[in-house]
This record gives sequence, C-alpha cells and structure tokens, in this order.
Amino acid sequence: MKLVAAIIKPFKLDDVREALSEISVQGMTVTEVKGFGRQKGHTELYRGAEYVVDFLPKIKIEVAISDDSLSAVVEAISKAANTGKVGDGKIFVSNLEDVIRIRTGEQGSEAV
Repeated sequence: MKLVAAIIKPFKLDDVREALSEISVQGMTVTEVKGFGRQKGHTELYRGAEYVVDFLPKIKIEVAISDDSLSAVVEAISKAANTGKVGDGKIFVSNLEDVIRIRTGEQGSEAV
C-alpha cells in the first residue's frame, strides 16, 4: 500500500477530485495548508501598504491506495493539477505499513 500526498493550488482541487473519481479512488483527505517552494511568496498591496506574503495558500490531498493503483493516481493528479506555471505543487509517495478501518476492524488493503 502507498500513501500519496499532493500539494496543489487551491483552485485545482475540484479538477483533481474529479480525476481521482474517474479512476475509482474512493476516499481522500483534504487539508488547507500554507507554504512555499521555489515560488518564495510575493508582495501585495493592501490599502496603500505593501506587504510580503511569505506563505502561500495550498491544498494538501492525501490518498491511501494499493500498490497497483500508484501510477494511475500519480498521473491523474499530475494532469489535473498542472497549470504549467511555478507553484503547481508536488506529489509525495510513501510506503504505508498498515491501515485499520475503525468501524469494522478490517486491516490492510480491505480497509482502504
């Protein structure tokens, strides 16, 4: 099993959710986060005063999947979240040792 975590631009969330639904991904966790990479933030003007926005708003999507779904999930997220501009985000893949469904006690791939 794998845990795929993707950091994307907020306005791309619906596109990514739809792309994952099309390949039968049943569940995901979505978190509003802030951060920066190569983008390094930017300056904005508010009521005549200029200020620096160090951390940009992003969305973090986490999906637990079986090993055989990995390439399809990564491809779906990559295509749906891509704008071609700096700040499109990153996809992190890590091994998932175990999953337990709290309600039924199912473990492993049955719990995903």
